Amino acid sequence: MLRKIFESRGSALLRLRLNQSRRCLTKLAYETAENDHQHFVPKMPAFDYKPPPYDGPSAAEILAKRQRHLNPCMTYLYTNPLYLVDGKMQYLFDESGRRYLDAFGCIATVSCGHCHPQVLEAILNQTKKLQHTTALYLNRPIVDFAEALASKTPGDLNVVFFTNSGTEANELALLIARLYTGSHDIISLRNGYHGNASATMAATAQRNHKYNVLQTGIHHALNPDPYRGIHGSDGPKYAKDVDEIIMYGTSGRIAGFISEAIQGVGGVYELAPGYLPEVYNSVRKAGGLCIADEVQTGFARTGSHFWGFEAQGVVPDIITLAKGIGNGVPLGAVVTTPEIAKVMTSHGYLNTFGGNPVSTTAGLAVLKVIENEKLQQNASTVGTYLKNQLLDLKEKHEIIGDVRGRGFLLGIELVTDRELKTPAPLETLHVMEQMRDMGVLIGKGGVHGNIFRITPALCFTKEDADFLVATMDYVMSKM
Repeated sequence: MLRKIFESRGSALLRLRLNQSRRCLTKLAYETAENDHQHFVPKMPAFDYKPPPYDGPSAAEILAKRQRHLNPCMTYLYTNPLYLVDGKMQYLFDESGRRYLDAFGCIATVSCGHCHPQVLEAILNQTKKLQHTTALYLNRPIVDFAEALASKTPGDLNVVFFTNSGTEANELALLIARLYTGSHDIISLRNGYHGNASATMAATAQRNHKYNVLQTGIHHALNPDPYRGIHGSDGPKYAKDVDEIIMYGTSGRIAGFISEAIQGVGGVYELAPGYLPEVYNSVRKAGGLCIADEVQTGFARTGSHFWGFEAQGVVPDIITLAKGIGNGVPLGAVVTTPEIAKVMTSHGYLNTFGGNPVSTTAGLAVLKVIENEKLQQNASTVGTYLKNQLLDLKEKHEIIGDVRGRGFLLGIELVTDRELKTPAPLETLHVMEQMRDMGVLIGKGGVHGNIFRITPALCFTKEDADFLVATMDYVMSKM
C-alpha cells in the first residue's frame, strides 16, 4: 500500500514531497518497502563548491526568448528544459543553485572539467593580452599548440590545420583526401556521424541527421557492430564489405575511408576487433587515404589510449579533432603528414578563426591538465570501474540489453526483449527524466534513441560512478 501511495503521481503525499524537495532531492532519503527490504534514494557525493546566488531571468523567460529567436530545429534533452547557469568540474548548477552530476560532459566535450582552474586561467590571461589576429600574422599560441599536438600523434602526422568544430575538421579532411588522390569516392560506415555540412552530412549514415539534398560520392559500408551486426565480433568479416564496395561501387580507385573508432552519436558502438587493419589495407591498395574521426574518442577519453584508433593498432593518414580538444572552447583540427598537407597549397586556404590565440591557448592548457592530473589513467581506472558496475546492473535489470565502450565513452542499450533486441526508446526517456530529477544528467543516442551515452569529464570519480549507478538502479527498480 505504501509503495502505491509513493508511486502515484496523483497522490497528495507525492505532490507535497515534490513541492518541498525537488531542488534538494539529494539531501533526502525516502524509504519504500520492496521485497521486504528498505530502498533508499542515493545521495550525491559531497562537493566543495557553492555557486553565487543567481539573480537573472527565469528559466521560463529564457525558454520564451529561445523559442522566439533561435532556430526551430534546436531540441531539448528533457521535457522540462534544464536551465544551467554555473559549472564546476564534473558538476552543473541550475538557476536555483541545485547541483547535477554531469555524466554527459555536454556531449563528450568537457574533458578536464567545467571551468577547470588551469584552463580558465590560461584563457583569461591570453584574452587580456591578445584575443584575435588570424593566422596571417605570427602569434605564439597557435605554434605552441600545434607543436604539442604533433608530439601526441604517431609517425609523421605533424602538420595541423585548425578549425572551429568537428564538422569543419571532417569537411576539410574529406576535401584534402579528394584533392590528394584525385578521386571522389569516400567510404564511411553505416550508423556513423561526421557532421552536418555538405560532405560530412553525406558521410553521416543516420537518417536523423540527413536532409534530402544532393549528396554524392559516398558509400556506406556495413557497421562492424559486435552487438547487432551480422558477423558478431569478427572484424575481418565486416571488412570484406569494403572490398566489395571498392570492387562493385567504384572505379577501383577511391579518395578515402572515414570512421570513428567508437561511434558516439550512433550509440557508442566500438568497431569489432581487427576491423580497421583490414580496411586500412584495402583502402590504401585502392589509392585512398584513411581518416580517423577522433572528435569524441580523442584526448584520452577511452582511457586505454590517447587516441581511439590506437586500440585497433593502426595509424591513419589524417586525424580529425574537436570537442574535448578545448574543454568546451570552440576548436577543431585536422592533423596530417607534410606530403598530404602540400596539396592544399595549390590554392589559398584560410579559416578566419581557426587557430585563434585564445582557443589554441585553451587547447594547450587541456593537454597539460590531462598529463599533469593523469586524467588518461583516471579515465581508464574509473571508467573500467564504472563499466563493471553497469555490467552488474545489467544482470539485475532485463531492460539493459548491452553495456559497451571503454574509459569514459560508455553506452547502455535498453531493450524490451533481450533475445530480439527490441529498442526501448520510451523507457530510455523515462529513465533519463527520472535520473535528471534525482540530479544525474546522461545523454542518449542511436537511431532509435534507446542508448544512454555516458561521457563525463575525465575528472569523474569512483564516488560519482557509484552515485550514477545507484541512481539508475533506483529508477529501474521502480519501473
